[in-house]
Amino acid sequence: MPPDLDIDFTLNGVRQRARVDAGTSLLALLRDVVGLTGTKYGCGEGECGACTVSVDGRAVCACIAFAADADGRSIVTVEGLGADPRGAALREAFVEQGAVQCGFCTPGMMVQATQLLARCPRPDAAAAKSAIEGNLCRCTGYQKIVEAIVAAGEKLAARKEAVR
Repeated sequence: MPPDLDIDFTLNGVRQRARVDAGTSLLALLRDVVGLTGTKYGCGEGECGACTVSVDGRAVCACIAFAADADGRSIVTVEGLGADPRGAALREAFVEQGAVQCGFCTPGMMVQATQLLARCPRPDAAAAKSAIEGNLCRCTGYQKIVEAIVAAGEKLAARKEAVR
Protein backbone atom coordinates (compact mmCIF):
# COMPACT_ATOMS: atom_id res chain seq x y z
CA MET A 1 0.00 0.00 0.00
CA PRO A 2 1.43 3.42 -0.96
CA PRO A 3 2.41 5.66 1.92
CA ASP A 4 0.38 8.69 2.94
CA LEU A 5 1.75 11.99 1.70
CA ASP A 6 1.56 15.39 3.35
CA ILE A 7 0.88 18.11 0.82
CA ASP A 8 0.70 21.90 1.10
CA PHE A 9 -1.22 23.91 -1.46
CA THR A 10 -3.23 27.08 -1.86
CA LEU A 11 -6.93 26.54 -2.45
CA ASN A 12 -9.00 29.53 -3.51
CA GLY A 13 -6.41 31.83 -1.97
CA VAL A 14 -6.11 29.99 1.35
CA ARG A 15 -3.10 27.88 2.34
CA GLN A 16 -4.05 24.28 3.04
CA ARG A 17 -2.37 21.15 4.30
CA ALA A 18 -3.67 17.64 3.76
CA ARG A 19 -2.61 14.03 4.11
CA VAL A 20 -3.48 11.91 1.09
CA ASP A 21 -2.71 8.48 -0.31
CA ALA A 22 -0.38 8.53 -3.30
CA GLY A 23 -3.22 7.43 -5.61
CA THR A 24 -5.81 9.97 -4.41
CA SER A 25 -7.21 12.10 -7.20
CA LEU A 26 -7.32 15.87 -6.98
CA LEU A 27 -11.10 15.59 -7.26
CA ALA A 28 -11.25 13.31 -4.20
CA LEU A 29 -9.02 15.74 -2.30
CA LEU A 30 -11.32 18.64 -3.10
CA ARG A 31 -14.63 16.86 -2.50
CA ASP A 32 -13.87 14.24 0.17
CA VAL A 33 -10.97 15.70 2.15
CA VAL A 34 -11.55 19.46 1.91
CA GLY A 35 -15.33 19.30 1.49
CA LEU A 36 -15.76 21.54 -1.55
CA THR A 37 -18.41 19.84 -3.67
CA GLY A 38 -18.82 22.43 -6.43
CA THR A 39 -16.35 20.56 -8.62
CA LYS A 40 -18.34 17.64 -10.05
CA TYR A 41 -17.52 14.02 -10.76
CA GLY A 42 -18.73 13.33 -14.28
CA CYS A 43 -16.88 10.62 -16.13
CA GLY A 44 -13.75 9.84 -14.12
CA GLU A 45 -11.77 9.83 -17.38
CA GLY A 46 -11.09 13.52 -18.08
CA GLU A 47 -13.52 13.57 -20.99
CA CYS A 48 -16.52 15.63 -19.80
CA GLY A 49 -14.94 18.67 -18.09
CA ALA A 50 -17.33 18.69 -15.12
CA CYS A 51 -14.35 18.45 -12.76
CA THR A 52 -12.29 21.24 -14.36
CA VAL A 53 -10.31 23.36 -11.90
CA SER A 54 -7.46 25.80 -12.35
CA VAL A 55 -4.03 24.65 -11.18
CA ASP A 56 -1.46 27.43 -11.36
CA GLY A 57 -3.66 29.14 -13.97
CA ARG A 58 -4.06 26.08 -16.17
CA ALA A 59 -7.30 24.13 -16.65
CA VAL A 60 -6.99 20.61 -15.27
CA CYS A 61 -9.46 17.73 -15.09
CA ALA A 62 -9.35 16.99 -11.37
CA CYS A 63 -10.65 13.44 -11.81
CA ILE A 64 -7.44 12.32 -13.55
CA ALA A 65 -4.93 14.54 -11.72
CA PHE A 66 -3.23 13.24 -8.59
CA ALA A 67 -3.69 15.14 -5.35
CA ALA A 68 0.01 14.69 -4.64
CA ASP A 69 0.75 16.81 -7.71
CA ALA A 70 -1.07 19.72 -6.05
CA ASP A 71 1.76 20.05 -3.54
CA GLY A 72 3.09 23.61 -3.72
CA ARG A 73 0.50 24.68 -6.29
CA SER A 74 -2.37 27.13 -6.38
CA ILE A 75 -5.79 25.65 -7.11
CA VAL A 76 -8.94 27.59 -7.90
CA THR A 77 -12.31 25.84 -7.93
CA VAL A 78 -15.71 27.20 -8.86
CA GLU A 79 -16.13 28.23 -5.21
CA GLY A 80 -13.10 30.51 -5.54
CA LEU A 81 -14.28 32.31 -8.67
CA GLY A 82 -16.45 34.76 -6.73
CA ALA A 83 -13.33 36.57 -5.54
CA ASP A 84 -12.40 37.26 -9.18
CA PRO A 85 -14.35 40.03 -10.97
CA ARG A 86 -14.44 37.82 -14.06
CA GLY A 87 -16.05 35.00 -12.09
CA ALA A 88 -18.60 37.39 -10.60
CA ALA A 89 -19.45 38.79 -14.04
CA LEU A 90 -19.81 35.27 -15.42
CA ARG A 91 -22.11 34.24 -12.59
CA GLU A 92 -24.37 37.21 -13.31
CA ALA A 93 -24.29 36.61 -17.06
CA PHE A 94 -25.05 32.89 -16.71
CA VAL A 95 -28.20 33.76 -14.77
CA GLU A 96 -29.22 36.65 -17.03
CA GLN A 97 -28.69 34.65 -20.23
CA GLY A 98 -30.39 31.49 -18.93
CA ALA A 99 -27.18 29.50 -19.35
CA VAL A 100 -27.83 27.27 -16.33
CA GLN A 101 -30.17 24.33 -16.64
CA CYS A 102 -29.29 21.28 -14.54
CA GLY A 103 -26.04 23.01 -13.50
CA PHE A 104 -23.88 19.91 -13.55
CA CYS A 105 -21.47 21.21 -16.20
CA THR A 106 -21.54 24.79 -14.90
CA PRO A 107 -18.53 24.60 -12.53
CA GLY A 108 -16.20 23.39 -15.28
CA MET A 109 -17.65 25.84 -17.78
CA MET A 110 -17.17 28.71 -15.33
CA VAL A 111 -13.52 27.80 -14.68
CA GLN A 112 -12.77 27.57 -18.41
CA ALA A 113 -14.64 30.81 -19.15
CA THR A 114 -12.85 32.68 -16.35
CA GLN A 115 -9.52 31.62 -17.82
CA LEU A 116 -10.67 32.78 -21.26
CA LEU A 117 -11.64 36.20 -19.89
CA ALA A 118 -8.21 36.48 -18.27
CA ARG A 119 -6.57 35.92 -21.68
CA CYS A 120 -9.17 37.68 -23.83
CA PRO A 121 -11.23 40.28 -21.93
CA ARG A 122 -13.86 40.68 -24.69
CA PRO A 123 -14.22 37.31 -26.41
CA ASP A 124 -16.45 36.79 -29.39
CA ALA A 125 -18.66 33.72 -29.82
CA ALA A 126 -15.94 31.76 -31.62
CA ALA A 127 -13.45 32.31 -28.78
CA ALA A 128 -16.09 31.34 -26.21
CA LYS A 129 -16.93 28.14 -28.09
CA SER A 130 -13.26 27.25 -28.35
CA ALA A 131 -12.68 27.85 -24.64
CA ILE A 132 -15.40 25.43 -23.54
CA GLU A 133 -14.95 22.76 -26.18
CA GLY A 134 -13.68 20.23 -23.61
CA ASN A 135 -16.76 20.67 -21.40
CA LEU A 136 -19.84 18.60 -22.18
CA CYS A 137 -23.33 19.94 -21.57
CA ARG A 138 -26.36 17.78 -22.06
CA CYS A 139 -29.04 20.41 -21.37
CA THR A 140 -28.40 23.79 -22.94
CA GLY A 141 -27.08 23.13 -26.43
CA TYR A 142 -24.19 25.50 -25.56
CA GLN A 143 -25.67 28.60 -27.23
CA LYS A 144 -26.80 30.24 -23.97
CA ILE A 145 -23.45 29.44 -22.36
CA VAL A 146 -21.58 31.06 -25.25
CA GLU A 147 -23.89 34.09 -25.05
CA ALA A 148 -23.24 34.34 -21.31
CA ILE A 149 -19.46 34.28 -21.77
CA VAL A 150 -19.63 37.02 -24.42
CA ALA A 151 -22.02 39.04 -22.22
CA ALA A 152 -19.67 38.71 -19.24
CA GLY A 153 -16.83 40.17 -21.31
CA GLU A 154 -19.08 43.06 -22.37
CA LYS A 155 -20.19 43.57 -18.77
CA LEU A 156 -16.58 43.74 -17.57
CA ALA A 157 -15.66 46.18 -20.33
CA ALA A 158 -18.63 48.40 -19.44
CA ARG A 159 -17.60 48.40 -15.77
CA LYS A 160 -14.06 49.46 -16.73
CA GLU A 161 -15.45 52.27 -18.89
CA ALA A 162 -17.68 53.45 -16.04
CA VAL A 163 -14.66 53.70 -13.74
CA ARG A 164 -12.69 55.89 -16.16
